[in-house]
Amino acid sequence: MPDSIVNDAVAATAFRRLLKHLQHRTDVQNVELMGLGGFCRNCLSDWIQEADETLTKEQAREIVYGMPYSEWKARHQTEATPEQLARMKESVAKNAGSH
Repeated sequence: MPDSIVNDAVAATAFRRLLKHLQHRTDVQNVELMGLGGFCRNCLSDWIQEADETLTKEQAREIVYGMPYSEWKARHQTEATPEQLARMKESVAKNAGSH
């Protein structure tokens, strides 16, 4: 489906909903998102920063996480299991050139 099918207003609305969903689902770890979907919250923040070069990395992450990244990590991030890390490594290899 070409990008032109979804206008900017629809895309922006859907993206805001995705951000709210990810902020709500703090139980879902980035390593899980990366391992299964090939992207995570940090990827989204990198894409936001690339789209708006006036933002710092921390500002872009705060948009995605809904709070400073360090605070989110302290509250919600858990230790990754060896299985999660293996899935993530495999997924990262599949992303080569697309990120």
